[in-house]
Amino acid sequence: MNLHEYQGKEILSNHGVRVQRGYVSETVSQSIENAKRLFDETNTPCFIVKAQIHAGGRGKGGGVKLAKNIDEVEYHSKNILGMMLITPQTSKEGKKVNKIFIAEDVYYPGENEIEEIYISVLLDRAAHKNMIMYSTEGGVEIEKVAEETPEKIFTEHINPDIGLTQEQCKLIAKNLQLQNEAFENMCVFVKNLYTAYIESDASLFEINPVLKTSDNKIIAVDAKVTIDDNALFRHKDFLDYRDEKEEDPSELYASSLGLSYVKLDGNVGCIVNGAGLAMATMDIIKLSGGNPANFLDVGGTADAKRVESAFRIILEDKNVTAILVNIFGGIVRCDRVAEGIVQAYKNIGSINVPIIVRLQGTNAKEAKEIIDNSGLQVISAVSLQSAADRVRDVLLV
Repeated sequence: MNLHEYQGKEILSNHGVRVQRGYVSETVSQSIENAKRLFDETNTPCFIVKAQIHAGGRGKGGGVKLAKNIDEVEYHSKNILGMMLITPQTSKEGKKVNKIFIAEDVYYPGENEIEEIYISVLLDRAAHKNMIMYSTEGGVEIEKVAEETPEKIFTEHINPDIGLTQEQCKLIAKNLQLQNEAFENMCVFVKNLYTAYIESDASLFEINPVLKTSDNKIIAVDAKVTIDDNALFRHKDFLDYRDEKEEDPSELYASSLGLSYVKLDGNVGCIVNGAGLAMATMDIIKLSGGNPANFLDVGGTADAKRVESAFRIILEDKNVTAILVNIFGGIVRCDRVAEGIVQAYKNIGSINVPIIVRLQGTNAKEAKEIIDNSGLQVISAVSLQSAADRVRDVLLV
């Protein structure tokens, strides 16, 4: 589950991480009141108006603005609220901004130089350990840093039996070239950040930038946070963080039916049982010259109702020009899946895209006979290669 910046900052603050303070607003009048409240509390000379969407690069799309006074807060709030914000991480249509964050200005002048730092905490699946990734090059895309100056990216793996040690915190602060008060503050920041990551069962905490202020404070200016959905039963309070307006309607509908569905930008829909087979099917589609339009795992109970629901979801995508059904019958009997496909086809009515069906495993022979004798415009396949060939053939028509 992805969180908004202001929600991630709330979690960080609750774990002792210093954050850029602010308040979320859903209307222009609320933005004005929040700006006045923030000024009374912080005496901030300026305000930052930030669009709240589940995507990075908001500043590049015009979703982050500096307001020098309350009038400018009102002006920028009017322009940002309701806009379709397009960033490098959104679709070409962009995302509608329903909330904005009115934040204090922490880039104030002082005796010391202001520095922007990158820090993230995530799981290194290859090493089977959590790791902290960090760089002195904050405030820019970390992918660009990795490509152009990879020597400026550091990683610190955390032993799960010991946890993050003080020595590791000091090494991080040292590699970030911090000294004295800033060094000590960074050690505290990193320790509390890692605690927040562990105790919230997150899969990602990305802070870009972490700011070393002119008076040596270490502050999280941004917060990109992803919570592991499988751990939400331990965090009932986090359920209130879910913003369904930020989620794809098809994905929400699929989730309500117990289907694992992720919409992609391709042209071949796929219906599969099992995540591993789903990934292999997406590879098949790619190798056949197409592009997968979705990830859809119907699970181990691919009955007629679930199959029909999967078809309906995929057919909502106007980019889909073919559908590949790839089911391995272990617990599931292939003949029952075939019956479900035929029934779904009849219930939905007119389906104007070719459907390729590969059913292997328990009662696969009977399943193929059901498909072949259905009289429907369904193309059966036996092997992975033949499925790929059928996809290629229909795409070339």
